[in-house]
Amino acid sequence: MTNAEAEARAALAAIGSLPDAEIDIAQAALQLARIDAPALDWRAGAEHLTALAREAVAAAAADPVADAGDPSRRRAVLAEVIHGRFGYGGDGDTYEDMANANLLRVIERRRGLPVTLGILWLHAAEAAGWEAHGVDFPGHFLIALAGRGKVVVDVFAGGTAMDARDLRATLKRFAGDQAELGPTSLAPMDRRAVLLRLQNNIKVRRLRDGDLAGAVACTEDMLRIAPDAAPLWREAGLMHQRLDHIGAAIAALETFLTLAPEGVQAMRVRGLLEELRQRLN
Repeated sequence: MTNAEAEARAALAAIGSLPDAEIDIAQAALQLARIDAPALDWRAGAEHLTALAREAVAAAAADPVADAGDPSRRRAVLAEVIHGRFGYGGDGDTYEDMANANLLRVIERRRGLPVTLGILWLHAAEAAGWEAHGVDFPGHFLIALAGRGKVVVDVFAGGTAMDARDLRATLKRFAGDQAELGPTSLAPMDRRAVLLRLQNNIKVRRLRDGDLAGAVACTEDMLRIAPDAAPLWREAGLMHQRLDHIGAAIAALETFLTLAPEGVQAMRVRGLLEELRQRLN
């Protein structure tokens, strides 16, 4: 492990102890990016985030309608800053490239996944003093901007607003023709959840590529941010088992049981732990 990776992981552990509202989501994403790209200049990335925030503050001050609470104007202001002045966009050509889930690479390339671009939107909105949150939409991360009302934004498509018809069409594209909008379709995400969704993109791609060691390392970084996420402890334990890391598997599964001692999964984990402990004897 390089010094950069060690420093980043220590920063993630510190973030894991914070209340959700105190997490600086862009800085947290920057630390995650350092782990996957330790040779890149993360301080230059931090300076870029400062510049983006500064532009958002200036643009907000120059638009009294937006600053007074019009969510449509807020969307237009942030779209002009992020996609217009800074040139960010969704990477539809090489969508599966893991660089799209690394904030440092996204800053470098000005292209990324919906969730990575969404983190930039959340960062800019917070700098402007505007309420915004991620939307846990099936298959396609979105942003909601609030004020006097609310607007849902597709950051991957240049910051376009989405009405009910757009949302319904997008849902069917990702979840199938039988899917319909429901009460949870636009469920807000807290900051930790957004960061976990970002890293889940990397974990899934590593698993798809057969990089189990890389996937478990990604999962453990997720746990640094969200140490109480019981399902992730179970995932880590199962991956360590597949890698024949018996001690690490036992430790992870025991933590899972501490956090989630009841239910079907807990029963199965107890059975697996008995088998793993016997292997150590």
